[in-house]
This record gives sequence, structure tokens and C-alpha cells, in this order.
Amino acid sequence: MSTPPRPPTLDEVAVAAGVSRATVSRVINDVPTVDPRMRAAVERAIQETGYVPNLAARSLVTRRTDSVALVISEPPNHREYAATFLNRVFTDPYFGRLTAGAQEVLRPEGIHLVIIPADPPAHEQVLRYLRQGHVDGVLLISSHAADPFPGQLAEMGVATVLSARPGRPVPLSYVDVDQPAGVRLAAEHLVSRGRRRLGTIAGPQDMPAGQDRLSAFRDALARQGLPAPPVVEGDFTRASGEAAARALLDTHPDLDGLFVANDLMAEGAVRALQELGREVPGDVSVVGFDDSSAALEAHPQLTTIHQPVEEMAGEMARLLLAGLREPGRSPRTVIFNPTLVVRDSS
Repeated sequence: MSTPPRPPTLDEVAVAAGVSRATVSRVINDVPTVDPRMRAAVERAIQETGYVPNLAARSLVTRRTDSVALVISEPPNHREYAATFLNRVFTDPYFGRLTAGAQEVLRPEGIHLVIIPADPPAHEQVLRYLRQGHVDGVLLISSHAADPFPGQLAEMGVATVLSARPGRPVPLSYVDVDQPAGVRLAAEHLVSRGRRRLGTIAGPQDMPAGQDRLSAFRDALARQGLPAPPVVEGDFTRASGEAAARALLDTHPDLDGLFVANDLMAEGAVRALQELGREVPGDVSVVGFDDSSAALEAHPQLTTIHQPVEEMAGEMARLLLAGLREPGRSPRTVIFNPTLVVRDSS
């Protein structure tokens, strides 16, 4: 049985490049003061010899892991939902779109994305993992106003960017969509379709997004001279949208328009309306929010508010990389504009 070839060493790269071992080490660890000609010679030698740097040893020198955590957090003592935390994480299209958008920016930089669900039983374990420096920074999906995670990461000094407006002020950058502008587009569209008896299925009211979308819908109807809408709260899942639509029609059977705070709930609502004998959009027009895959899977396909989730996630990654390159950089807020996508449900 033949012995596998021995991998090339740092010394052999130095001989091939005609430089010292220390120079090779500085190039591998990306020290900026290396002469460009020496750097080019070392990079050619690495390619020619097939040398693979020891990343564990490199991280001891650079204090960088070349990995970033995408943490999906749910706070302790949160409300009860119809679906489990992990079920919601892995079935909601929003999280997949965020992951894809962040990867588009991080992968070309040679940075790995580590996905970490952080429900209450795992909170302390995840905090320990992050505190120990296993990743260079965090992209944090924290939807609940009471979630202590953003504040804890800020206190620990972990480079962090949030996926939405935090429920409490924290000195961290965040990226969000203009929630009120998107909701106004939805309300104006329903009114333009001649709908006047409008209701809404709101998102959880312990989440800033749920709060913002409900208050914006109420404000938009008031501007149109329409009465305050009947409201049933869901939990951003398909099942909760279906249950909420049944509850709304039970108390307001004359509803002719429905704004739903996300597409998964809107898909469930459409199913419930049809089972109750309402045609969509003939009897009831429905508008969702997100423009996720759920909007295309619904029958009929959903009119919805598009938020550019992939672009938003890419901006989160860029903000995090900028913060890693420039520690102490002031937090930034980036707000994206939503658009209305008209399909068959209205």
C-alpha cells in the first residue's frame, strides 16, 4: 500500500519563492506591509507547490476565524405559537432568502456562514459560543421586542448587524424595509379595487414588524376615510392565517378586502376563505406582505408587498464586514423601499 504524498511545508514555499519563512507567514496572514513583489512571489509559490495554509494556526495569529454566524433568536418567556420554533425557522421562506442573500456577499470573501437557531433552551449555550470567539461576527435575526440578545451582544462587544429595527434601542447597525410605506401600498391597492369593508390579519404584537404593519394599516384606512379594521392576530404561520380568517368572517361576514401581514398567513387565509364559500378575489380581495415563495404557491397567486430580502441580507453582510475591518465604526441604519406586486388575489 503506497504512502500518501507528504503535503508541502512553509519552508518549501519559502525556498520556491526565494524569501524567508517569516515573509511567507506574513503573506498567509495577510499582513499589509509585505512588499507587493514578495507577496506575488509567495502567492505563485503557494500555487506551484500546492501548499494549504493551516487555518487553525492562522486564526491564532490573525484572531480571525473567517466565519460569521447567522443567529435566529427567540427570547425567553415568549408567547406560545401554533408551530415549534425550529418548524417556523425551517419552513418560513424568509429565513432561506436571508441566508441566500448573505451568502452572496460572504462567499466571495472566503467567509463561511454558520446558521445557529437560538431558542430559549439554547440561549446561554449560543452566547457562550459567540463569547469564545468561534466566529468573527453575527448577523442577528431578532424579531421580538423583548429579546435580550441584541443588547447582550452589544455589551459583549461582538460585531453584530440586525435584520430589522430592534424593539429596544441598542448601539448596533440594522437593515429594514420601510414597513409603513409597504402597508400604505397595500391599503391603497385594496381601496382602488373598490373594497371598503376591510379587515386585517396582524402579525404578533410582540414583534416590531407586527406592530408597525398593524398601526400603518389603521393609519392608511383613516387617511382614506374608512373605519378602523377588525383585527385578528396571527403568528406569521400558514395555520394561524387560516384560523384568523375564519375568526374574522365569523364576526364580520361582509368583509370584502383583507390585508395580511405576511404571505404565509395570507396563503392560509385564502384557503379558509375558499372553504367558507368566498371567491378570491371575487368576494374578498387579499393582499399579503413579503413576496415570498408562499405568494406563488397560493391559489390564486397572491398580490403582495415585495421586500427585497436577499438585497437586505447582502447589505447586512456588507455592514458586518465593514465593521470587522473598522472596529469602533458608528452603527448605521439602512432602509429599503418596498413595492407592490399585483397578482390574482386582488
